[in-house]
Amino acid sequence: MRRHLSRLESYWRALFALAAGLLTLFAFAPYSFYPFAVLGPALLFLLWLDATPRQALAEGWSFGIGLLGFGVFWMHISIDQFGNVGTVLAMLITLLFIIAVSGFYGLAGWLGRRLMANARPAVLLILVFPLTWVLGEWLRGWFLTGFPWLALGYSQIDSLLSGFAPVFGVYGVSLAVAVSSGLLVLAYSDRRIEPLMALVLAIVIWGDGYLLGRVQWTEDTGETLKVSLIQGNIDQAEKWKRENLESTLALYRDLSRESRESDVIIWPETAVPAFLHQLDETFLTPLEEEFQAQESQGKKSALLMGIPVWQPEGKHYYNALLALDGERDEYYKRHLVPFGEFMPLKSLIGPLLEWIEIPMSDFSAGAAVRPLIRLAGRPVGVSICYEDAFGEEMIQALPDAQYLVNVSNDAWFGDSLALPQHLEIARMRALETGRYLLRSTNTGISALIDQRGQLMGRSPKFQQHVLSGDIQAMQGMTPYARYGNWLVVAFSVAGLLLTLIICRYRNCRHT
Repeated sequence: MRRHLSRLESYWRALFALAAGLLTLFAFAPYSFYPFAVLGPALLFLLWLDATPRQALAEGWSFGIGLLGFGVFWMHISIDQFGNVGTVLAMLITLLFIIAVSGFYGLAGWLGRRLMANARPAVLLILVFPLTWVLGEWLRGWFLTGFPWLALGYSQIDSLLSGFAPVFGVYGVSLAVAVSSGLLVLAYSDRRIEPLMALVLAIVIWGDGYLLGRVQWTEDTGETLKVSLIQGNIDQAEKWKRENLESTLALYRDLSRESRESDVIIWPETAVPAFLHQLDETFLTPLEEEFQAQESQGKKSALLMGIPVWQPEGKHYYNALLALDGERDEYYKRHLVPFGEFMPLKSLIGPLLEWIEIPMSDFSAGAAVRPLIRLAGRPVGVSICYEDAFGEEMIQALPDAQYLVNVSNDAWFGDSLALPQHLEIARMRALETGRYLLRSTNTGISALIDQRGQLMGRSPKFQQHVLSGDIQAMQGMTPYARYGNWLVVAFSVAGLLLTLIICRYRNCRHT
């Protein structure tokens, strides 16, 4: 197959790479056929073996467009329906964004071929390509505040390789998948020793994943909490209309009253469609008094709600969480969505967006050092929507946080791939931290996730629903919670440098 690919014209090679990217998409939720995460990059690596740096750049870029172009094209829904720019322009903006972020796959290929132009296939497949791949993914999750969606490791949440997540995080899982892809290509080598070496290394990697997955990295405190997640299912197009405010508040209040046996009740992101100061006396204070009154009956529930906050003195407004638990506690969203909640490179891009009349939110980022809030007397790690895509930020709540909460409003993206993909990301965060994670959403998918990333319960999509269950308060730290992404990033950089040094003084050339 390699001989046939090497004879193809550049545009056919790019089309092949695009198809490999599309194939890889089916490894992720909702399809979850995780072997495709090994097969798709393997096909790309096969192209890269005979590519020049420029060809590797184009082929990697094409792969990214195949994966992200079909995988996250749902972004146009919010731009079209709620940005009021029209379908064609919304799709064009989304396509330009996808083309831009797909470049990191091209960068990985270009760097691999540039550093090792004549290295042996085994060196490229086992070391160089997987290491540049992971560095490219990490950079994509960092540049312009980051877009880490569909990192390869997320697809393995139900495979043996998920055992690497509590140690190295999602990028460590990506590295294990990428090495497996290289080994798959190496298994078809004409040299007798290389297929055997590929088999042995594959057994070692997947076996290590299995063994690591059996380790109990954290332990429960012995305390069980009953929790309820309120899914209001408020249509995004109707949510912020003034005439719907009272009915929305009544809905969440009534559903919460039905959950009074729970220790913790959680409403989704911006469940309250008005600023805190507008409802403090008329709704929030009476609601607090109502919750406090049940304490005299021997039962007390803590309430966590999503609500926007306006601070007129600084002319800032925040996407916030408010805890009502005797004393109030607040958390302001720190990691804002680029081009949705804030505008990066505002001085450069702002005039263009104003010229084509694209409405932009301009939230301020919260200044909290750690994403912690107290609920029912316990420290809880919290995140709002997109923040749970960043594992290195979630671990800042540890070791204090006894469980994690993510509130979201994925109604922006309709009934698209965004919903199951976001749930898959949340499962990875639970596994990385060894903590239960409660995911409360407006329209779905709300979920209770245990410390191993397994679903204990989930809500239906686009239905009013109260999801209740028991969780365990946890303590302890996983290796990933201690060291974050720097462990796998440092390993990748050091691995590339060491490979370069060794190949400079020893014969790593392809013969």
